[in-house]
Amino acid sequence: VQLQASGGGLVQAGGSLRHTCAASKRTSSNNAMGWFRQAPGKEREFVGCINWNDSTNYSDSVKGRFTLSRDNAKNTVYLQMNSLKPEDTAVYYCAVGLRPFAGREPLQYRYWGQGTQVTVSS
Repeated sequence: VQLQASGGGLVQAGGSLRHTCAASKRTSSNNAMGWFRQAPGKEREFVGCINWNDSTNYSDSVKGRFTLSRDNAKNTVYLQMNSLKPEDTAVYYCAVGLRPFAGREPLQYRYWGQGTQVTVSS
């Protein structure tokens, strides 16, 4: 399985971006999909995940601003990011979970997409 991520870019604080993560083949609607991010000099950080039943879980830092959704027919997951802040600046990664439900740990994910840069200017 290969994941193709897109949607990064440069935006002013308060703006919005939408990430797309498309799988090369059916990733199984039974697997969770997650998003992580990594800022320069920092460890990879959990952003959110969407489970097989479309339940979602977000980090406290993005809760209420970011929204995950999925289209299983297109093997695609979307991360809508609103009210962006400069501290959201990072490289963002999508990943396929090992199981139907996944959490905050990178080890719970099997396949990873290439990172996409998000830069939020103040």
